[in-house]
Amino acid sequence: MGRLTDVIKHLIIINVIFFLATQTLGDQMYQWFSLWFPENENFQLWQLVSHMFMHGGFMHIAFNMYALYAFGTPLEQMWGKNKFLFFYFSAGIGAALIHTGVNYFYFNQGLDAIVNSGVFKEEVMNALLEGRNVNWYSYASKSTMDNFLSAYYGPAVGASGAIYGVLVAFGMMFPNAELMMIFLPIPIKAKYFIPVLIGIDLFSGLTGYSLFGGGIAHFAHIGGAIFGFIMMWYWKKNQFNNNRWN
Repeated sequence: MGRLTDVIKHLIIINVIFFLATQTLGDQMYQWFSLWFPENENFQLWQLVSHMFMHGGFMHIAFNMYALYAFGTPLEQMWGKNKFLFFYFSAGIGAALIHTGVNYFYFNQGLDAIVNSGVFKEEVMNALLEGRNVNWYSYASKSTMDNFLSAYYGPAVGASGAIYGVLVAFGMMFPNAELMMIFLPIPIKAKYFIPVLIGIDLFSGLTGYSLFGGGIAHFAHIGGAIFGFIMMWYWKKNQFNNNRWN
C-alpha cells in the first residue's frame, strides 16, 4: 500500500456518491443501477457496469473500498491509470457475465420443472412479471425454486467481482506478500491466501452454504477472479506486464 493513487481515489469517490444517493433515493437507485436478470423488466444493458458502484450497506462498501485501496494501489502504481482501469472494468464486467450465466442455468432449471408439470411458459413469465403469489414450491425442490426465484428477482450489487480480479492480479504480482483475515489474524502469503479465499466462494456457490452470510453473489466473485487470471496470464505470456498505460 502507498499513497492514494488517482484512479483508486476517483473510484472510491464515485462509489461513495452512489452509496449516499442510494441512502436518499433507496429502491429507485437499486431499480436503475443494480444488475438485474435479463428476463426481468428492470434489466438495462448499462447495469453490467453500474452495479459495480452499488452497495447493500455500509459494511459492504467499507470492505470493498478498503480492498480496492489496499490491493489496487500497488497495481495502479506499476501499470499506470489506464491499464488499471481497463483491468478493473474488464474483471467487473466478466464477473457480471459469469453471474448472469449461472443465473440463467438456475432460472431455466426451475422453469423446466414448472413447464414439465403442465404449466405453459407464458403463464410462468406473466406470473413472475406481475409478482403474482404462486405456490412455486409445489413444482420442484426448495433449493431449485429458491435458485429460480433468486435468479429472477435478486439484483446483484457491489464492486466485489472487480475486486476479486484485482486480488488475483495482486497475488500474481506480489505472491509472497503476507495477508491476514480479520477472524484469522495469522499472516499468510498471497499465493496461498487468495486461492483459499476463491475456493471458499466456489464451495459456497456450489453447496449454497455460505461461510460469510447470505445474499452474496459467489459466482460473481469467481467470475471476476477467472477474468482477472485470464488477463494476467495473457499479459505475462506476452510480456505485457512490463508496459504501462498512462
